[in-house]
Amino acid sequence: MESDADDTWTDLRTQCDDLDPGAELLTPVSERPFEIERTAGDRIVVRFGDSGERRPLWREQFVVFLEQLDEGTVPIAELPPGVEPYASVVTLAAEYAADEEAIRYDPDDAVGGESPYLVPAPDARTQPERVHDDAMLLAALLERLDTDADEPAALATDALTDLYVLASDVQHGADRVRRSAREPLLDRLGPDQTLHGRYGTVRRTTRERRQPKDADTIFDALDERGIPREWVMGVDQDRLDVVLAVTELEEDEVYDVDEDVYVQKTGVDEDEKYSRLQGLADRIDDLEGAEGEALRDELDAIEDRLEAALSAG
Repeated sequence: MESDADDTWTDLRTQCDDLDPGAELLTPVSERPFEIERTAGDRIVVRFGDSGERRPLWREQFVVFLEQLDEGTVPIAELPPGVEPYASVVTLAAEYAADEEAIRYDPDDAVGGESPYLVPAPDARTQPERVHDDAMLLAALLERLDTDADEPAALATDALTDLYVLASDVQHGADRVRRSAREPLLDRLGPDQTLHGRYGTVRRTTRERRQPKDADTIFDALDERGIPREWVMGVDQDRLDVVLAVTELEEDEVYDVDEDVYVQKTGVDEDEKYSRLQGLADRIDDLEGAEGEALRDELDAIEDRLEAALSAG
């Protein structure tokens, strides 16, 4: 069983690494979008698009989930929220499939890299191009709303929705671009070195990230020093969620559930975005003569003010 688990884990990591930039997965029940941020030997790190939350999905939890699938199906409607991203990722593997009712082991039907929860990248634009376009749309919307944007409660519902969606798209897109610039910058940053750009500075920072050793090693160290094991033992929520998914244990037996109400972005109208961008481009092309010169002078003035502010700082 361990060999099979290793093979499936390797397959899952490969499928995740091979996803196109911008591709997302949806959780089966709540339909929360998330991206695969990176994979490692013991985890797959995902990032949720509606909140920006980053979360590791641990290998050992995948093993528990896969063991249950090897014995039968896992009903989708019964998946606890904490297990949903595990279920979505599992369906990328070559031996597991899903329909509207359940996830199952089905090597004859499943195709590696395909999943009913996979949302392909919406278009062929690069990530910087998408951020540029979304930022233009957000800027145009803010210009149209003018001072009304300072009082969101006063906005019409459609304008408030557009403001939320575009701000979310710009935020998450810009964060992905920022992460893509991180590794090249690290290659150019030496210890205690600071790099200066036109708009700011960056420096190398080191943070320790600790990962507990295996349980036997930890318990041996505690036993050698006479430290009771109970001092470090507790409930692991990820493991508890997996147990809820594969047993008859009821959620209210082990959880106090509080309802958290928030706004979730569930869709983006890319056609409307494209149409609006075309309108902006046409307006810029139509700017000729004195009006065009005035706009260019205004942009130059803004640039000069930014340079002066940076120099003063």
